Amino acid sequence: MAKLSVNVNKIATLRNARGGNIPNVTQVAIDCERFGAEGITIHPRPDERHITTQDVYDLKEVVTTEFNIEGYPDERFLKLIKENLPTQATLVPDPPGILTSNAGWDTVKNKVLLTDICLELKSLGVRSAIFVDTKISNIEGAADVGVDRIELYTGPYSSQYSNNAEGAIKPYLEAAKRAKDLGIEINAGHDLNLHNLGYFKRTIPWLKEVSIGHALIADALYFGLEYTIEQYKKLLIESK
Repeated sequence: MAKLSVNVNKIATLRNARGGNIPNVTQVAIDCERFGAEGITIHPRPDERHITTQDVYDLKEVVTTEFNIEGYPDERFLKLIKENLPTQATLVPDPPGILTSNAGWDTVKNKVLLTDICLELKSLGVRSAIFVDTKISNIEGAADVGVDRIELYTGPYSSQYSNNAEGAIKPYLEAAKRAKDLGIEINAGHDLNLHNLGYFKRTIPWLKEVSIGHALIADALYFGLEYTIEQYKKLLIESK
């Protein structure tokens, strides 16, 4: 069964808007796990507009499931990885000021950089993942750099799903099949929600993990955090 990793960035955004420690990011992470989440994801950006550097160290002390740290693999990010040793480090090609991740790596162009980082992560005992689009050359390039997993950038799928679900999923299925043939495990994330997650999982049943933050936290405003996590997990279980 694919695991649900809850991205708690938006909890930190809400806290930072007012200052202080309400809502408490570490307590929310603890509660997400208690409600059934199998992982906690964070993306500590350089400007600390949501997750702060201190949050990374605080969360490391309380997360008991899989801890996934996303980010651009610069010196700052790698220091956080080395000092916290998460379960997984997900490499994203974000420039510093970008609002949200909106593209995958060109794994061919960045082969040397990504190969070096993946080797370093392996030496640390940290699972590596690379954020990629569905271009087959980028899937094959991911295999060439020695990554453990890819995370399929599902923004285009999510935006097209309502109008043409079959057309939206087609390139993802092709990319996932190629990754599977190459021995790469598959995660997915970005704009997945209660409306489109089930179809994605049914079509790609060997999916290992989904990382969901914005939609899940937005749903929790209406349904409550515990019920919302239950509903996302139910989709992943029922879509086997």
